[in-house]
Amino acid sequence: MREIAGMKQNNTEAEEMKIIGITGGVGAGKSTVLEYLEQKHNAYVIQADKAGHLVIEPDGLCYEQVIALFGRQIIKCDKTIDRRQVSDIVFGNELMRQSLDDIIHPAVRRYILEEIRKQKQAGCGLLVVEAALFLEEHYEEFCDRVWYIHTDTEIRIQRLMKNRGYSREKAESIIARQASEKFFREHTDYVITNNGDLELTWKQIEEGISLL
Repeated sequence: MREIAGMKQNNTEAEEMKIIGITGGVGAGKSTVLEYLEQKHNAYVIQADKAGHLVIEPDGLCYEQVIALFGRQIIKCDKTIDRRQVSDIVFGNELMRQSLDDIIHPAVRRYILEEIRKQKQAGCGLLVVEAALFLEEHYEEFCDRVWYIHTDTEIRIQRLMKNRGYSREKAESIIARQASEKFFREHTDYVITNNGDLELTWKQIEEGISLL
C-alpha cells in the first residue's frame, strides 16, 4: 500500500488493510456495489459525497468559508447550510462552482485521509472509498486498486429518471458533463458491469476481491 502522510507503518496488522477505490458515472449503481461490500466483506465505506455534506455542517471544516462565499442568506433556521439553495446558485455559474469546489474538495480529501488513518489503527481489513470525481481528485494515490462501475448509458438515464425524477434532458446533460468511458477505463484497474444482472455483478465483485 502506498504510504499515507501521518500514518505509522510499524503496525503489522494495520498494514494488512486493503483500500479499494470505486468510481463511475452517475446512475451506474455504485451504491449497490458498496452495500454488497459492506454486507459480505465487512468493508468500511467512505463516500466522498457524504463527506462533502459533513464538512459544511455547523461544526465542519468548511462551514464558515461557504457562508463567506455565498452570504448568510444560505443559512437555514437550524443553522445548517441550505444545500439546495447553494446548488441552485452554482448551477450554470462556473465561477461560483469552481470557488465552492476549491473550498470543499481539499477538506473532503483531508476527511477521507483521517478516516483511513483511524480505520488502519483500528485494524480494519477492507476499506472502500467511493467518489464520482475519484480520478479527477487523484484519490488513487492512497488506494491499492481502483474499480470502475460501468453501466450502459440508456440504463443510467432510465435509473435517473425513475429514482431521482429527472427529465431525460437533464439526465443526458449530467451524463454528458462527466468523464468519458475511455477515460474511466484507462485510469482504473478493474471494471464491473452493473446493467441489472445482480448475480453477474456479485460474481465480478468477488473476482475483484480475489485480485487484491
